[in-house]
Amino acid sequence: MFASRQPSYRFRLACIASGVLAAAIAAPAAAQDTRPPLDQRTLADYAPEPYVTLKHAPWTEEAVLYQINTRQFTKEGTFRAAIKELPRLKKLGVDILWLMPIQPIGEKNRKGTLGSPYSVKDYTAVNPEFGTEADLKAFVDAAHAQGFHVILDWVANHTAWDHPWVTQHPEWYERDWKGDFHPTPWWDWSDIIDLNYDQPGVRKAMTEAMAYWVREFDIDGYRADVAGYVPIDYWEGVRADLEAIRPVFMLAEWKSSELTRKAFDAVYAWEWHKTAKEVAQGKADATAFYGYYSENVSAWPDEAMRLVYIANHDSNAWEGTQYENFGAALPAMIALSFTGEGMPMIYNGQEACNAKRLEFFEKDPIDWSQAKDCDLGDLFTRLIAFRDAHKVLHNGQWGARMIKVENTAPQQVLSWVRRNEDETVLGIFNLSEKPVEVDFPTELEHGRYRSFKTGKSVTFDAGTHMSLAPWEYQLFATP
Repeated sequence: MFASRQPSYRFRLACIASGVLAAAIAAPAAAQDTRPPLDQRTLADYAPEPYVTLKHAPWTEEAVLYQINTRQFTKEGTFRAAIKELPRLKKLGVDILWLMPIQPIGEKNRKGTLGSPYSVKDYTAVNPEFGTEADLKAFVDAAHAQGFHVILDWVANHTAWDHPWVTQHPEWYERDWKGDFHPTPWWDWSDIIDLNYDQPGVRKAMTEAMAYWVREFDIDGYRADVAGYVPIDYWEGVRADLEAIRPVFMLAEWKSSELTRKAFDAVYAWEWHKTAKEVAQGKADATAFYGYYSENVSAWPDEAMRLVYIANHDSNAWEGTQYENFGAALPAMIALSFTGEGMPMIYNGQEACNAKRLEFFEKDPIDWSQAKDCDLGDLFTRLIAFRDAHKVLHNGQWGARMIKVENTAPQQVLSWVRRNEDETVLGIFNLSEKPVEVDFPTELEHGRYRSFKTGKSVTFDAGTHMSLAPWEYQLFATP
């Protein structure tokens, strides 16, 4: 006979998403409604309540992320060696350094020689491949001294097969239909097994581990791996616990506006990345971005930051290099990621024109000599400086929404403004492999600007006409 139990958190989340539990949830909410009856209400009773209640740290306003794959970042693949690169990153202009998981990697069912950093064997220890705890502390201290903030990649959904909890607390793990430990269903993640967040012990131990790095190593926050596989209420609780120690920045590898209410400052913009690749590869035209930016304006709160990126550890390893994915469109897509709505990110090596898929389970250091004849580093530096100089391009509630600028070639040209009472930034992107002649029939963009590329003064009025080469983009800001 099967023992009765409460449905697992994954089942509950699925039910909520499908609406099965909607009535059960709605009924108590209605009963608790403190508003007067309909015929007695005033307009004040209909005033909206703030959706986002967390407070973003001030240092996230202009922040650009830089992801470090410690194993591949330097020839040595260590924290100590990475310290030497900090002045270069400072010159590049990035703000938040994201370290991929730094913990020891499981040996049981390991993939490849060195294994995946996302197969965590001990949440409160340092992978000796990268150095010691003292080495990590030295890196964080050096980064802070140069004005950076440092976040760690956190794997809360699962552990390695040989994590001590497996024997100490086997009840903390999910079981398959046979009653055995199992990887995350449907994925080829055979080197990990899933945790069960119905267990209070899991929540307590995970929270204490996350607090440990913030308290003892001055870590400034976390990027949460597959954040949607872990209950939202857990993330909301741990965010409050971390904030009690110090202000943090939290990034979720997930798409959900609900996560931005109390738990995460930023979430992934997977659709932006997918759309950019499809346009670059000729599978879609410029209008494909209309859907993304329409949803971004209409369905997401102003305070929510959405991470836009050209490459990260997953896309580089499994989908292709920035050149494979974007080809001749690469500079334009980089420029759009830094000036359109979103929090931009650089994956280590992009700035050096890295043209290699970095191995995921083996040592495969970035060839930084590629930077010798590379102009992407300069492009990133200039875009970051441009972004810093114009508040309308800043993150979340600090920046301005994009407004579509009508043009006579919408299938090829994406044009927009971001503006406030003090300034306007105008972006015009030929997102096609063909040259285009384009006019702008509205007054929205009219005014005097300075060109991002040339620094020259430019006036937009009713007679403005532009000729754009394939994949050419232009950025302008009011002087």
